[in-house]
Parts: sequence; structure tokens; C-alpha cells
Amino acid sequence: MNNFLNSSLGRKVVMALTGLFLCVFLIEHLYGNLLLYANDGGQAFVEYSHDAVHSILIRSIEVILFIAIVLHVMQAAMLTRQNAKARPVKYAVSKVNETSNWFSRNMGLTGSFILFFIVVHLYHFFVPYRITGTVGMDGQLNVAEAVKEGLQNPYYAAFYFFSVCLLSFHLNHGFQSAFQTLGMNNKKYAPVLKMAGTGFALLVLVGFGSFPILYYFHIVG
Repeated sequence: MNNFLNSSLGRKVVMALTGLFLCVFLIEHLYGNLLLYANDGGQAFVEYSHDAVHSILIRSIEVILFIAIVLHVMQAAMLTRQNAKARPVKYAVSKVNETSNWFSRNMGLTGSFILFFIVVHLYHFFVPYRITGTVGMDGQLNVAEAVKEGLQNPYYAAFYFFSVCLLSFHLNHGFQSAFQTLGMNNKKYAPVLKMAGTGFALLVLVGFGSFPILYYFHIVG
């Protein structure tokens, strides 16, 4: 088992499984965030956030989520290192552009920026709400007001939207690659997976990308 997990294929399988788990989390996270659009002054989102904090199941899933992120990043870094060692000399003439696009060739770059976004996002919302207590029941703002304040900041709104765009492109390639790694890469499933990956990427782009736009221009909130 250890030999398999340390092999290139094993690392790709771990990346695929953790990546698909993170996709499931994104759906759940988007559902929770959409409660911000309820015409109730943010009450539904505040209650949802409060219930999540006090749910043993959600807290357990959070631990798994952080482990999945760490594993996904570690496997990506190790695979990149293995690939670099396997081909230390670049070809003088490369035809890679004929078979792949920029995003598929730079998953590591987009993934690194997404990781940076996650850290900043957690610092702005998770830490004040769950650790320092400056947002929430005992803080100056409730969590819905904190989201409004953050996304009406032009710098953070632009950063958030740009990050979501990169995330959607990352998912468009990564979603398909994950299933291919798990063996679903035949002619029967390939077109379906391609459509599903593009559809999921668009869902993430439109869903999460709507928040900085609607909040910054005061259409909601």
C-alpha cells in the first residue's frame, strides 16, 4: 500500500479523491452562501452558520476538509517535483499548445493562487467568527454583516472575483482529470465528464462570482 501511495499513480488517485471531496464541499458551501440572498436581513445565513458551529457532524467534516486540502496540495507538489525530475531538460521545440490549453498546463500555478485565496478567506471570515470571536454572538458584527462589509471593499471584492474565476478554470480541467485518474476515461464517459466538468465550473463561477458583484454594487445587502 505504501509503495502504491508513493507512486505517481497513487498520488494522482489521492489527488482525485480529495479533489472530488472538495467539489462536494463547494456545493454545500454555495448552498449556505445563497442563504445570504434571502430577504431577511441575513437571518437565515446567521442561523445556518450558528447551527454549523454547534453541529458535531459539521465540525468533524471540517477536520476532514482541512486534511483533504493539505493532502491535495501535498500530492500536487510531489507530483510536480516527480515530473520535473523525470524530464529535467526541456525540449527545444514543444507542441504542447496543440494538445492542451494554458490552464491545463498550469494547474499548479492556479492551484497555488487558490490556496492563497483560501488562506486569506479563512483569515477574513473563519478566524474572526470561530477563533477570535470578533464576529458573531459576542462580536461587533454578525457573520452576514461581516460578509457584506468584506465584499463591499473594492480590493477584496476584486480579489474574490478573480480567485473564483481561476477556481472555475481549475475545476473545469481538474474535475475531468479526477474521473479519468479513477478509470472513467473511455469514449463512452469522456464526453459526459467533459460536459459535467464544464457545467460544474460554470456553476461555481456564476454562483460564487455573483457575491462580490451583487454586494459591491449594493444590489443585495
